[in-house]
Amino acid sequence: MEIVQAGIADAPSVLAITRETIEAVYPHYYPQGAVAFFLAHHAQSAIEADIRQGIVYLCIDGGAPVGTVTIRGDEICRLFVLPAQQGRGFGRALLDYAEALVLETWPAVTIDASLPGKAIYLKRGYTFVSYHTIETDGGDRLCYDVMQKQGGTDHGTSDQ
Repeated sequence: MEIVQAGIADAPSVLAITRETIEAVYPHYYPQGAVAFFLAHHAQSAIEADIRQGIVYLCIDGGAPVGTVTIRGDEICRLFVLPAQQGRGFGRALLDYAEALVLETWPAVTIDASLPGKAIYLKRGYTFVSYHTIETDGGDRLCYDVMQKQGGTDHGTSDQ
């Protein structure tokens, strides 16, 4: 397993990992309007823009991309592992990698925690900062917490 910076040729892989994970996991936590919002928010154009900024990374196992993470300043974004690959340590490795990169420059890591990821972040020492809702199509609401982890704190390990 290795983590590499994504190039523009990797955009289809990042998009596939993101979409497959959202489509498989998020409907168990969010109404359809919120799932559609997530899919639109992580559209190919957004992924390509982030890749051009050099802030997207891929987790590769056996030559195949299995996970992705985006690092925007002090914020960890778009952390996804293919559903079939979850539970194998790839999410932990991506989060470890992203946290280390952020904490080289910033005193704390910030993350918008979706409902499926919140328990993972709590186990990793993240604390609640604020609660947000976004109204989506059809009047559905997307709810998430902004969470933060101070540098120098690593509480336990977890896997996505």
